[in-house]
Amino acid sequence: MFSERDLTDDLAGVRDAHAPGAVVLDCERDFETLPAANRDDLALLTDAITPHHYDEAWLPGDAPELLRRLTTTDFLVGAPGDGSVAWTTQTDPPVVFVKARTEGTPESFVDFLVAEALVEAGLDLPEQFLGFFEEQYRDFDAACDLDPATVYQLAVACLDAYRGLHTREVFREWDDEFPALYDAWVDAGERIAPRLEDLPRELAREETSFSDATELAVSGVKHDLELPAPFAALDTLAYRKHGAGYAVKWAEKVFE
Repeated sequence: MFSERDLTDDLAGVRDAHAPGAVVLDCERDFETLPAANRDDLALLTDAITPHHYDEAWLPGDAPELLRRLTTTDFLVGAPGDGSVAWTTQTDPPVVFVKARTEGTPESFVDFLVAEALVEAGLDLPEQFLGFFEEQYRDFDAACDLDPATVYQLAVACLDAYRGLHTREVFREWDDEFPALYDAWVDAGERIAPRLEDLPRELAREETSFSDATELAVSGVKHDLELPAPFAALDTLAYRKHGAGYAVKWAEKVFE
């Protein structure tokens, strides 16, 4: 199921600087929930496994069943719709999973995704949206005039923006120390930028949904790009400082 990934010198340097001791694993297949049978495989590579537990009372009554799995003892790593590289601090030391779906992805970009995961794990950022919002998720849900699955999509996007406000400070410093990773960060941002410019027009013409637009817009935060309204409000020091409470206020203003 798992094999330790050979790291480039740059990735080894990022790990040493931000998540010392973290284990980076290649996965034979994609997964979000790690089956109990495979926990033994992971236990051989880590010192301890302690699944996160989230309070079911934080979820609204109509929350999708998928979200309720977070409040069980299931070992969840990432969620449907997440990227091809995931990380967890439910293990000691933290683990980064490079999933099978990375096949065919340019190696330089996979390296950046692994580096990003190491930085996020090392910064001890929230691993799941429910760990970010906690009891305020019910307020976020109430503020959004959307179906439960779409509210979840927005919540995950808000968490991505929050993480990006922290990680981009690290990425900016890689120009000299880890130039290949820095170039991959810049290149990914340059690919996103034209799509951000088109977002207001696409929304006005109803060519894209608000939730999909939010997902795209917040991807620009970690790449230090200029976001259009109303997403620019998620690219602020106030959001970094106040976190989930700020996201709730943002949703209230957007849907008022």
